[in-house]
Amino acid sequence: MKVAIVGAGTIIFKDEGVGVYAQKYIDKNYTFEDDVTLVDGGVLGFQLMTYYQDYDKVLILDTITMEDEIGSIYNLPANEMLGLGSYKQTAHEVEIVEMLEICSVLDKMAEVNIIGIIPQDIISVNIGLSDTIKEKFFQFINAAMAELDKAGIKYKKNDKEYSLEDVILSYSNPQSEYKNGYQANYQV
Repeated sequence: MKVAIVGAGTIIFKDEGVGVYAQKYIDKNYTFEDDVTLVDGGVLGFQLMTYYQDYDKVLILDTITMEDEIGSIYNLPANEMLGLGSYKQTAHEVEIVEMLEICSVLDKMAEVNIIGIIPQDIISVNIGLSDTIKEKFFQFINAAMAELDKAGIKYKKNDKEYSLEDVILSYSNPQSEYKNGYQANYQV
């Protein structure tokens, strides 16, 4: 099974970057035995079609606009997403659903799940996460890993932990990732 884990969102709008941070956290903290591609999706737009068509399973990590408590986590299959008109609130939410709509009429489409978390702040221009979303971050990660478990994807947790703070720092100060020894082969 060919699987893609896509972190969607825009890191400069605080909680809207949670999907990107989650994808990187998984990438740094887990080793996959199966064919798994981790993608810093940012705002991919039409490039999502490649993943929807060329992969067997696509897991999108993202914020989700719903009337519910901040930090609530949803695991929504593509067919449910297509029925949620209220979901399309931000630019990347529109792109994700539009690409699902286009691909749903084609011959082949991956099994797509959106693991979404209701954000507190997607308006402030600030790299990082609100305290509420930081508190719920590992539940968000666990929801993603549970979906991989359900699909039979084999992985193991790495011995050395790359923390959420390390992930956020790597986006706010890209050189920090190399200074802390995570990229031993990098030459400055």
